[in-house]
Amino acid sequence: MMQRIVHMKFYMFGIGCLISSQVFAQDAFHNFGNLQFHSSTNVGFHLDVINDGDFDDNQGLTGFYSTNRLTVSGSSSPVFQDIEIVVDNDLLLETWVGVTNNANFITGDVLTAKNSSASYLNFIGNSFYNGTGNTSHINGYAGASNKETITFPVGEGNFLRYLTMTSSGANSLAKCAYYFEDPNNPDSFTEQFRTDFKEQDDLQISELEFWRLEGSQQSVVTLSWDPNSAVGLLGEVIENLIVVGWSKTESQWVGLGNTAVSGNLQTGTVTSEAFIPDDFEIITLGGTDDLLEPFTVLELDNYFMTPNDDGINDFLLIDGIENAPNNILNIYNRYGVLVYSKLNYANEFGGESNRNGVISRSSGLSAGIYFYILTVSDTREKFQGYLYISQ
Repeated sequence: MMQRIVHMKFYMFGIGCLISSQVFAQDAFHNFGNLQFHSSTNVGFHLDVINDGDFDDNQGLTGFYSTNRLTVSGSSSPVFQDIEIVVDNDLLLETWVGVTNNANFITGDVLTAKNSSASYLNFIGNSFYNGTGNTSHINGYAGASNKETITFPVGEGNFLRYLTMTSSGANSLAKCAYYFEDPNNPDSFTEQFRTDFKEQDDLQISELEFWRLEGSQQSVVTLSWDPNSAVGLLGEVIENLIVVGWSKTESQWVGLGNTAVSGNLQTGTVTSEAFIPDDFEIITLGGTDDLLEPFTVLELDNYFMTPNDDGINDFLLIDGIENAPNNILNIYNRYGVLVYSKLNYANEFGGESNRNGVISRSSGLSAGIYFYILTVSDTREKFQGYLYISQ
């Protein structure tokens, strides 16, 4: 087989720099040594990347641009500060790739194998993403390192089916993938997750789709649905919908609860009670005709915050929260966008968002009115009120 020498030009600080690589069969950029992109560098890959060296301390913007499919592979995983994806026929990852700041989805999906979580796009620390949608998302595994909360931008084909996870502590590594497959006979796994194996007879389980979620921290998850989900088969009204999971120890489907639900039978979301993702093989949408005891909704006093570190009204303080540790606090802006979510809230909110994909994590929220809901699972109570943030 003939070798082909490939020359590729990078533009760093406006200076052309020529790098060559020896590869077999097809054009590719192949790193064997120790490579680093420095601050303010803009680098564009128009061909495949093979990384068999050190390539994990990069800064600046790295872009993937092609009308054909591009592949990232090799024995070592590259880590970039910012990445930009403009690949008409998708970017295939055959190793994991890390992002430490921002991933900008413009054209094409990120693809990984779905029968193994070894390859994934990993959002590290305070990193976030922009531009995801039905035609630009992760069709395969997304990862999250050192995060308490993330919305995984996963989907399949031409639709995005995100999953939001809020954990009691930072996950060293969590992973998620979405499957538009029947759990009774999935294409991606040899295992079968039979929907007639369930903890109670009236439990309904979707036979159209599921998610695989990996994580060691106690978490609540929010699943989304769209018309492809046909949730009308699971419950007559959305209040009947719950999250369900295939228990690894019991080898059956069990209910994971419903602490919040929104939308209609066409589109919406449902949020689970707290559980440990690693205890379950897969999770999906479910329903039950045996209605759960409804939550009691109580109004709290409105709250005024001035998060300026003067020791006065710097944090959202909810009296008696220490007596209700099994809770989740969600804060929404005036447009109904979730800007903060905390499992087992203990008066930590100081005016900064912890959401990814909405605004940059740890960014101070703008002055204005916000709406908050505190859900307490043990007493089946919801407390809600308004919050005004002044700078």
